[in-house]
Amino acid sequence: MENSYDSVLMGYCENPRKNDNGEITSWSFSLNREQQADLTKYQTAKGNVKFTLFFSKKGMPLCRVYDPNSEAAKEYASKKVEADPFG
Repeated sequence: MENSYDSVLMGYCENPRKNDNGEITSWSFSLNREQQADLTKYQTAKGNVKFTLFFSKKGMPLCRVYDPNSEAAKEYASKKVEADPFG
């Protein structure tokens, strides 16, 4: 069975900054011009672009952008509507 995702990896994430106790306090990500230009195709119905910063299984910091036009997002939205009798 093929995996279906509702987001795409995007940008470059810096290594997290940590405080004196070794706790992560923040980290940054950057987008190149092409990625910035692509953001309009990832807008939600309300015009927002949703980013998620997370760690890979190997501990690398990554950034993903929700793609409301992906097959997985469309499938999830249709199931959500089916489950809501007032939707």
